Order: sequence, then structure tokens, then C-alpha cells
Amino acid sequence: MRASRLISLLLLLQARGSMTAGELARELEVSERTVYRDVLALSAAGVPVYADRGRAGGYRLLGGYRTRLTGLTRDEAEALFLSGLPGPAGDMGLADAVAAAELKVLAALPPALRDAPARAGQRFHLDVPGWFRETAPPPWLTELARAVWRDRVVELRYRRGDREVARRVQPYGLVLKSGVWYLVGRVDDDTRTYRVDRVTGVEVGEESFERDEGFDLAGHWREQAGSFLRTVLRAEVTVRLSPAGLRQLRHLVDAPFVYDELVAAAGAPDGQGWVVGQLPVESVEVAYHQLLGLGPEVEVLGPPELRRLFTDAADRLRALYR
Repeated sequence: MRASRLISLLLLLQARGSMTAGELARELEVSERTVYRDVLALSAAGVPVYADRGRAGGYRLLGGYRTRLTGLTRDEAEALFLSGLPGPAGDMGLADAVAAAELKVLAALPPALRDAPARAGQRFHLDVPGWFRETAPPPWLTELARAVWRDRVVELRYRRGDREVARRVQPYGLVLKSGVWYLVGRVDDDTRTYRVDRVTGVEVGEESFERDEGFDLAGHWREQAGSFLRTVLRAEVTVRLSPAGLRQLRHLVDAPFVYDELVAAAGAPDGQGWVVGQLPVESVEVAYHQLLGLGPEVEVLGPPELRRLFTDAADRLRALYR
């Protein structure tokens, strides 16, 4: 455990140039006293760690010291070549950069680990786009990726319904979700999200913007995705589910929290093992098509219009199979 932490400390200093004991302690999730001891251990092992005094001080490596990747285990080396998704990187125009980086990492690996990329490629393939979707990247994705990297303000033209709108956007990040690319950016201090395949034009100027370093792209996306799903689910239906129906329902709902909340709020099973619960849905029509797949494993208790749709479907099925 300590050896792994020492390597992490060394790589942090190598990557960031200079860090205080407090910053290192937060990154490594240890106390500052532990950081002091680890720095002494690195110095004793011959690593040239230097401490700058004063308010702006911190630890740094002397003389451009760089460590080679000889400390990697086989699992770490193979995971390294899985971490870069070649498809999305290529979509953003970064395929050559990723290939060059992999060659440099490969050259730095000890001979015993140089089969890592081949082993990873033989065993894992990450196919990111969803089924039944076009695999071609959106036309303006490369330009937007460059603007994101360089913190450049963009003039964005965007298709909204049957009209086109123009926005001046500070592009903070790109998100790939189920094969669809989204741009997250700031417009007049408001954070907004745009589907990249609806972008009709991008102009990248020379103007840069000051990025909010505290902005957490992954955290923002999780929050927005959850809020979006909850706003879409505007209706609610009451259902009675058999044990088999309850198991199958997990695969029919779009948002996992819908199933989890229904199970948590459902009462105790009756004598036949059936449970009653409330199911948030997009609309009565959508609920009808979703729940119809459960067949006799579900009974709709409300609202009345949905129950009538199921009654009509049952009558028609009975007529077909009589």
C-alpha cells in the first residue's frame, strides 16, 4: 500500500510541477504528516525531491527528473490501453494523437509488458454507439472538440424544432451518451446542453474564455441527466405485479431509479406474491406500450383510461385466440 502511494506521490509531482503538503494530502487521502514521511522516504531512495519554503512553497522534483514506467504491473499496463476509447477519440479528430501517445507509452514499458496492447485488444472491444444508430460522427464535432481543448468562445448555430437559433457559447466539455454527443457550455453565465448532431454551424474565433476550474463536468452531467429524466416522467400509474412481472419490469423502464423507487415503496406481497406500486411514466400512451410487454404478469389499477386500454387489448387478444 505504501509503495503504491509513493509512486502516486512521485507521479503527481512529475505531472504538476509543484504541490504543497496539503494538496498532496488531499490527493492521496492521507494526513500531511504522512506526506512528510513519504517525501523523506523518496529522498532516501535517491529521488531528488526539493522543498520550497514560504507561503508559495511546496515540493517539486529537481533537474527535470522523470520516472520511467517500470513500476507498472501487468494489470495496470493492460488497463492503460483500455482507457483510451479509439472510436470517440477518432470522432473528435484525436486518433493520430492517441496513436502517438500509445507508441510513446509502449516504448517506455519494460520488455515483459510490451504485449499489453495486443492482449487488451484481443480480449476487449468497446462498441460505444447504441443499436440501430448511424456510426458517423456529427459534422461539427471536430471543431467543437478543438474549441473545448483551447477554451475558445464559439458562435454556435443550432436547430431547435423547425427553426435555427444562434448562441455565443463558452464550450466547457463534450459528453458521449449512448452513441449521442452533447456539448456542455456556458451562455450568459447559464450552463446549457446542446446535441451536437443538431448543430448546423460553428465559428471558432481567437477569443478565449476564463474557465471555472471548479466546474465538474461528470458531476454536472449526472445531475442534469437525473433531472431531465424526472421532468420527462410527468404521469404516474398504479400497477399490481406478479413476482415475474416485477423482475421483468427492470428491463422495461428507461431510468433505473424508477424501478428502485417502486420496489422501495411497494407494500408487502399478497398471498400470491403480487405487489402494488406507483410507476412514474412519460404518458399514459407510453405506459401502455411499455407494460403491454408484461402480458398477464401485470394488472393496471389506474388511471382509468390506461385500464380501459388494457381491457380493450385483452378483449381483442381473446377474440384472436378464441
